[in-house]
Amino acid sequence: MSWLGTALHWLSGGLIVLGAALALTAAVAIVRFPDTLSRMHAATKPQVVGLVLILIGATIQLRGHGNVWLLLLVGLFTLLTAPAVAHLIGRTAYREQRHRDGLLLINELGDDVDEP
Repeated sequence: MSWLGTALHWLSGGLIVLGAALALTAAVAIVRFPDTLSRMHAATKPQVVGLVLILIGATIQLRGHGNVWLLLLVGLFTLLTAPAVAHLIGRTAYREQRHRDGLLLINELGDDVDEP
């Protein structure tokens, strides 16, 4: 194995560990945060970035195999669906009053939701 192969192994391992650490912090934040909107933020942003880092690390590790396309599809599907799901969860939580008003700095939906 050349020095480039060793460097790529270390790079892919570092990306996978960093992605796993982000996913772990997202999981801890989901358990610890007090309301649905905070949990939604923790469930989408670091979780998606962590998954993308893990997929990049796996792609570097598996270069030249057919599985790289599958990893690319998983990443694209996650990047396309996570914002839509987070929006729907946040909207539903707000409409069902499952948030804390004291934690909101700006309440832009207040006037729109109050009127039927």
